[in-house]
Amino acid sequence: MDEKLCECGSGRSVENCCRSIISGKRQAESCLELMRSRYSAFVQLNVEYLIKSHHSSTRNIREYKSSKTWMQSVKWIGLTIIRTKDGEKNDETGYVEFRALYFEAGKMQQIHELSFFRRENGNWKYVSGEHFPN
Repeated sequence: MDEKLCECGSGRSVENCCRSIISGKRQAESCLELMRSRYSAFVQLNVEYLIKSHHSSTRNIREYKSSKTWMQSVKWIGLTIIRTKDGEKNDETGYVEFRALYFEAGKMQQIHELSFFRRENGNWKYVSGEHFPN
């Protein structure tokens, strides 16, 4: 039986990748894993996980709840990781630059961002992102 691959593009099965992080069975081991799980949460419209995985110092719950309408209007195409800096087991901070493609109103769009992550209570959390012009 073929296992379904995770929508984050890691090449791993969905069960052994983002689903186990989103469900809380395990914590992201790196900021890259957290980035991938957040992309999957966008695909799955899982606003609760997006809020939970956001660092408390920059978390805006109202912003996420209002963005669910937008999330429902797009079809995600894929995630490309461009580069990472730090964000591993022994680090406290890290960066992931990525490009996420999606269709909105029949037009291909992209988010190109350099995301900043920091540990909070020992777990990786998304802090903020710098967007690049399209």
